[in-house]
Amino acid sequence: MTRNVFVVLSPRSLPYAAIGLRTLMKNSADPLRLTLLTDSEDDRKVLEDHVTQLPCERGSSVAVFGKKAADERAAAQFSEFAYLRGFREGHPCWRKITDPLLFAEKGEEVVILDPDLIFPNRFRFEPTPAKGVLLMWQKPNCLLPSEVVLKGMDLGVRFAHHVDIGVGQLRAGFDLDWLDWVIGRLGGAGLPRIMHVEAIVWSALLMHLGGGHLDPRAWHCWARTQYKRTMLKLGWPRTSILKMDNLADVKCFHAGGEAKWWLEDKGLEEWRAPGKSLLLDTPVRAVAELEKSSLENELRLKRLISALGYYRYFDRRPA
Repeated sequence: MTRNVFVVLSPRSLPYAAIGLRTLMKNSADPLRLTLLTDSEDDRKVLEDHVTQLPCERGSSVAVFGKKAADERAAAQFSEFAYLRGFREGHPCWRKITDPLLFAEKGEEVVILDPDLIFPNRFRFEPTPAKGVLLMWQKPNCLLPSEVVLKGMDLGVRFAHHVDIGVGQLRAGFDLDWLDWVIGRLGGAGLPRIMHVEAIVWSALLMHLGGGHLDPRAWHCWARTQYKRTMLKLGWPRTSILKMDNLADVKCFHAGGEAKWWLEDKGLEEWRAPGKSLLLDTPVRAVAELEKSSLENELRLKRLISALGYYRYFDRRPA
C-alpha cells in the first residue's frame, strides 16, 4: 500500500531535513507518495534539485509544489472558509495543517511530517484511522502562547494534553466548517504569528475528531530535560547528549528544539542507523484532555521559577 506523505519545507531547513528525508525514503517498508510543499518558485526549484538525490524505492514518488500552486487550490477549496484562508498566511508552520488537505482527495490518507524527523530503522507507518487523528506524544505542554489556549477554553474549545506535532495522521474530507470556526474562536487574524499556535490547533483538532497518540516508545520525541539542560550549560558534547536517546527500537525520532541542528554532527552516523526492522503496528495511546486548572497551576509554577531566577541560567525555550 502506497502511503500519502506530506512535508511543509523551506530549503533553509535542508541541513537537517536532508537527513530526515533520506532516512524516510530509504527505510519505509511501504512505497511513499511524498509531496513537499514550499514557498517561492525559487524554493521549489532548489527542492526539486535536492529530491533527485533521494533514494526512491520501487513504487515511490516525490513531487514538489510552491505556495502559488497551493494558493490556487485554496482559493477554490477554501472559498467558504475565511479564517482558514487567513490562517494559511500566518506563520509558515501553520500551513502544515491546511495545505496537505489541498492535495488529497476526500477520505484519502494524509500523513504530515515535520522536517526535523529521522527514521533510523526499517519501519512502517501506523494505520491511519478511518476517523480521528494520530499525533505523537510528549510529556511537557508546548501549547503556546497560553493566553490563546485559555481564551479558547473560556469559549468552549477543548484541548488535548501531551501533543507533539512531529507526525500527524488523518484523512482528508473532515469537518472544515469546524476547523474554520475554531481558528476564528482562537483569534482568527489576531492570532500571534508564532509557530507554536500550530500545536494549539492540532490539540483542538484531536479533541474534536478523536483518535489518539502514537506509541512514544516507537515514535519518540527528544526532550530537553533538566539533566540535558545542565549538560549543555556545562559544555557537554552535543553528540553525547543526543546519544542518550536510544534509537534501537524507534520508528521515528523527533529532534525538537535545538537538537535538529545537531543531527548532522560527525560521530552520529552509527547512532542514526541502528538498522533494525520495526514493521509491526504499535498500540495507540489514549488522549488526556488538558484541564484549565492544570494549565493555570503550570503557569503559576513557571512564574515562580522565573521569579527565583531559573531563566537567567537556563533558556526559557529551546532554539
